[in-house]
Amino acid sequence: MTTPEVPTASHEPAAAEAAQAATQARAGTRHTRVDLTGEAADLLRRLTDRHGRLMFHQSGGCCDGSSPMCYPLGDFLTGDSDVHLGDLVVDGIPDVPFWMSSSQYQYWKHTHLTVDVVRGRGSGFSVEAPEGVRFLIRSRLMTEEELRAFGLL
Repeated sequence: MTTPEVPTASHEPAAAEAAQAATQARAGTRHTRVDLTGEAADLLRRLTDRHGRLMFHQSGGCCDGSSPMCYPLGDFLTGDSDVHLGDLVVDGIPDVPFWMSSSQYQYWKHTHLTVDVVRGRGSGFSVEAPEGVRFLIRSRLMTEEELRAFGLL
């Protein structure tokens, strides 16, 4: 089964993504495009307590544009020029949607992303900025199995 090269911009999983997830579940594997470290999960729990439901967007623009930006859900409007890469699952809080601009996705579609946290101040627009830390993306090339699962081979 193949999935669209660029998933649809929707707040609900695309039908192809849902079918792909069902196929992977039957096969006993679940591939994701984006994941997070334990430290990032802990920070998301604290930030959710303070700000309510959260979301990420990665634009690839200038300055801090290559850093994932964390916003209260709905504060950053997504549209047809954005790709929903998936939802980060963190115990104890609602899933956190992760979006990327489609132009950035074209460069990164063959990579698996991991949201991490490092000391230092990032952008003032991202909710973690006052905490003295910032979210950071660590990436690796997808395996052949992952590329097949996402219809990229």
